[in-house]
Amino acid sequence: MLTLKIVSPERVEFSGKVEAVKVPGTMGQFEILTDHAPLISTLQKGIVEYDGKQLAILGGFVEVQKNEVSLCIEKSE
Repeated sequence: MLTLKIVSPERVEFSGKVEAVKVPGTMGQFEILTDHAPLISTLQKGIVEYDGKQLAILGGFVEVQKNEVSLCIEKSE
């Protein structure tokens, strides 16, 4: 299980436990699963997917550390 927190300039978009997260990395989409290696990456315009939900973003950053995933994003309207 992962702890996911998605934050935009306006508010906390999501905070909770998820099985996996797919993000639109600058070099392509990738999936984050339990026990993923630590990383920091930029995000490009695309769709963040988690637990059957989708969130359109314009860009941002993702950090993964010890099964905690933090996304700082600019939300697409």
